[in-house]
Amino acid sequence: MHKYRFRTIFSRMMFMQCMTVAIAVLLIGIVLAVIVYAGRIGEYGTQLNRYAQFARKHIASDETGSKTYLSDLASDNDLLVEIVDTHSDVTAYYADSRWAAAAAQSLSDTSFSRISDSAMPLGDTTRHYFGSTGFPVLTVYCTVSDTAPGDILLIHGDLSSIRSACGSILLWTVLVSVLALIGTGVVSYYSAYRVIHPFIEMNHAVQCYSRGDFSTRIPVEGRDEAAQLGKSLNEMAEQLRGLEDTRRSFVANVSHELRSPLTSMKGFLEAMQDGTIPEESFPEYIGIVLNETRRMVTLVNDLLDLARIESGTIQLNYEVFDINELIRRTLLTFEARLNENEMEMEVRFAQEQCMVFADSAQIGQVLRNLIDNAIKYSPKGRSLCVSTYSMRKTVYVTVRDNGIGIPQEDVPHVFDRFYKVEKAHTPAPQMGSGLGLSIVKRIIEQHGQSITVRSARGRGTQFTFTLERASAMKRVSDGGKRNVS
Repeated sequence: MHKYRFRTIFSRMMFMQCMTVAIAVLLIGIVLAVIVYAGRIGEYGTQLNRYAQFARKHIASDETGSKTYLSDLASDNDLLVEIVDTHSDVTAYYADSRWAAAAAQSLSDTSFSRISDSAMPLGDTTRHYFGSTGFPVLTVYCTVSDTAPGDILLIHGDLSSIRSACGSILLWTVLVSVLALIGTGVVSYYSAYRVIHPFIEMNHAVQCYSRGDFSTRIPVEGRDEAAQLGKSLNEMAEQLRGLEDTRRSFVANVSHELRSPLTSMKGFLEAMQDGTIPEESFPEYIGIVLNETRRMVTLVNDLLDLARIESGTIQLNYEVFDINELIRRTLLTFEARLNENEMEMEVRFAQEQCMVFADSAQIGQVLRNLIDNAIKYSPKGRSLCVSTYSMRKTVYVTVRDNGIGIPQEDVPHVFDRFYKVEKAHTPAPQMGSGLGLSIVKRIIEQHGQSITVRSARGRGTQFTFTLERASAMKRVSDGGKRNVS
């Protein structure tokens, strides 16, 4: 049933705190009452035993006057004093009438037979002598004298006042428990509210995030766990908003990149079909359509490559290879374009052989993309430089051109998907898909390395990425080959 009554953490915390404090106070009060009750009974038993010893002395010294002493002892201290002789005759002394029913009880209705055999000169106590009296009784019993060991002296005392005092303690305990419950309720409400309120705000914020509203922020105060969680959620919301903006931009850019060539191709083909374009011009326009088709194929392939890299489905086949040799082979594939653009190729290797530990196929793609960009954005007659050098456990590879460069405001965004610096500064033939540098950065990051860019408008651009330098152990032992997902 409690799960329906306490549906919130707030109500559960209040209930548990209040009940814990109330039960603790109640238990403390009960334990205190029991301790006080037992202590008072012990003190009262000691007092009754002292009366019994005084009575024994009077009986032993003045047997004839002992009756008067026992009567005064009973009346002055509100006691019932009894002497049971060997013939089971009972002589009782009392002043208050409430003792009459107890004094009139037959010995068979009491526990006399049990205590008579264990009676000693030094008295002992029992709380269960009478069967019923209507009030609690403590009894001290001992032998009357050493000369008459069969005679038993019994002194009965009323425990009602002691029980009443302990009852008052219990009553105060209950009252204190109630007050503690009320006070704990107030304190618990405040403390539980302080603890739960941030989570209520977090829940509201998360619900907004689930609806696609990432503008909601959680107020963060203090440095406790709730504040840290709120800060993390705010950071997550900021990242989600950035991802959502990126997703929308990505969809818009892909749509635009695909729509432009498709629209162009559709227009040319329809014009050729309805005769707007004369038949003798078909080869020229078919060439344009083929160029647009190749552009679409390149775009789709870049998208697939980027998707595979970001999803982690591409496995890196690490091996030890010479990065200088890979650069030489890559440059050979660009020889025709370099000659066409009348560009000078400069290669600077700090050492003839530079062994690295990476995926040669992926690093080859990085080199191709960087060199392709360098050629694409460099005017004819400029130079292109590729260099390598190593420092400790890291190899640095640099691709530098003397082309048009990148404006400073665009440098931080060159690795963003579909980001094109040339959209406002360069002619149409140089336009690419805007994915090449994104693929480069993802490949380098997948290797656990970094890539940086330095550029200025009209002063060329320099890309530098790092690779792990191959150790001698990897070269000799197993060739450094392993598969890393």
